[in-house]
Amino acid sequence: MKVYFETYGCALNKGDTYIMMTLLKQRNHEIVNNPNEADVIVLNTCDVRLETGERMKSRIKELRKFGKKLVVAGCFSGAEPGVVKTLAPEASIIGPQALTKIIDAVEGEKVFSINAERSEITPKVFEGKIAIIPIADGCAGDCSFCITKLARRTLRSYSMRSIVEAVKEAVKNGAVEVELTGQDAAAYGLDLGGKIKLSDLLNEVLSIEGDFMIRIGMMTPEQFARDIDGILEAMRNPKLFKFLHLPVQSGDDNVLKLMNRKYTVDEYKELVKEAKSKIPNINITTDIIIGHPGEDENAFENTLELMKEIKFERVHLAMYSIRPNTRSALMKQVPDSVKKERMRIAYKLYEDISLSIHKEYLNKRTKVITTEEGKKGSIIGRTLNYIPVILNGVEIGKWYDVEIIDYSFFDLRGTVV
Repeated sequence: MKVYFETYGCALNKGDTYIMMTLLKQRNHEIVNNPNEADVIVLNTCDVRLETGERMKSRIKELRKFGKKLVVAGCFSGAEPGVVKTLAPEASIIGPQALTKIIDAVEGEKVFSINAERSEITPKVFEGKIAIIPIADGCAGDCSFCITKLARRTLRSYSMRSIVEAVKEAVKNGAVEVELTGQDAAAYGLDLGGKIKLSDLLNEVLSIEGDFMIRIGMMTPEQFARDIDGILEAMRNPKLFKFLHLPVQSGDDNVLKLMNRKYTVDEYKELVKEAKSKIPNINITTDIIIGHPGEDENAFENTLELMKEIKFERVHLAMYSIRPNTRSALMKQVPDSVKKERMRIAYKLYEDISLSIHKEYLNKRTKVITTEEGKKGSIIGRTLNYIPVILNGVEIGKWYDVEIIDYSFFDLRGTVV
């Protein structure tokens, strides 16, 4: 059969799509790029925020109009299956931890499966020069605001063997960047008895021959702390990007407690301090939720002060939105007008800080590996600490010595030396 995939959300969701594509290709199904050509349409959904969930509802309605067999997969299916049933009674529903059921959904009758299953299938397909390899699914946390926990209920680490095989396959087929991703990459191995940690996996992957770079996906601070020495030691390897994605979510201890985060602001600062002391020029990226219940003016100011102190190169800012069946939804809410104004202030600060960081690169030379196409014929490369560099007249998948000639708050602009 011809199958069309449409994917929304994080890198883990994209990795899940590649796993489903792998399963179907193994059974000689064809992946197509246009829903009009397909026999089956697969919508891999996200549900992290209110507007995302509304977008998924609209897209389900739109894709039904093609009159093809419809499969709704991903976090929206796992967290709100009743809504999907109402919108598309004829659709198969597959939760993000039941990916192998895609075969039944494509080849057979309607499927409903949202329960977690153990699987060793890792992706054997990728797009461009970047391979996304899920290493763990689910997390060990229980954040008050998170609906993803309802969709990915169980922590499941893939075996080291299957991950290494997937990376080898990707590198053999031309990948120059491999992202080891998960809902919480540093939770890797907790469900395997805790004897294997992320750093053990990193050392195995880094021993694979080939000219490629590894990027570690998002890690919660508490799980990063559990393996900080091993992760930072692995990061000394030249094949590992000097990049950490550590979501802090708030710069206020009271808000962190309401969020049910497992660390204090000072503990977070200590983790960043240690990382910066051991890995020069390391890039710390974070996530911050603006307007979570309990965030008063003082708490918001504390968050701004944390941004100023740590000087994050990149901040994924999100205005808090109510998600069904979460504890935060039951708390007293911050007015929308207040959230919007705080979001404006925080975003302006983020831009200013990022601009000041990027300005430091002006007229300096750096090594860059090109990984993907940009806009208007440009090519996007990455520095060793994963800052994007816009280049022209170069090939994807190669290293270049680059001089930085311009910058924005979002990226650097370079020319090959």
